[in-house]
Amino acid sequence: MTLKEKLFLKLYCYLKLPIISYCRPKILAANSKSVKILIPLKRRTKNHLGSMYFGALSVGADFTAGLLVMNSIKKNKSKAKLIFKDFKADFIKRATSDVVFICNDQNEVKKAVIENLNTSARVSFNLKVEGFCGNELVARFYLNTSIK
Repeated sequence: MTLKEKLFLKLYCYLKLPIISYCRPKILAANSKSVKILIPLKRRTKNHLGSMYFGALSVGADFTAGLLVMNSIKKNKSKAKLIFKDFKADFIKRATSDVVFICNDQNEVKKAVIENLNTSARVSFNLKVEGFCGNELVARFYLNTSIK
């Protein structure tokens, strides 16, 4: 991801998705194959127990999955719009440090984007995002995603 793309994304989030900007995510890797995002554990994202607030964890999952889908839409020159229809989270352990979110479901996304391009119909698909503190899995998220 180029500097220009990162600046555009920061500005877009600031103007259109301010809760994402509030959590100050860092893009570690982003392309049409996988996305890796870090949400730092700071005052803005910390709960009263010193671990990451579940709302901040949810923002990380949302941003990670959304960025993967948007990268694939852009790569395929589609004009599809993205929305999340359903969200399920499994919180495995307390996140007591920065959390790295990873989504590698590029095959699902690519298949859905191509189907949408061919039919112009709404396409729904599921994405899995995992959150890690170091090497430890702390949360797993399942997002039912829709594009049209």
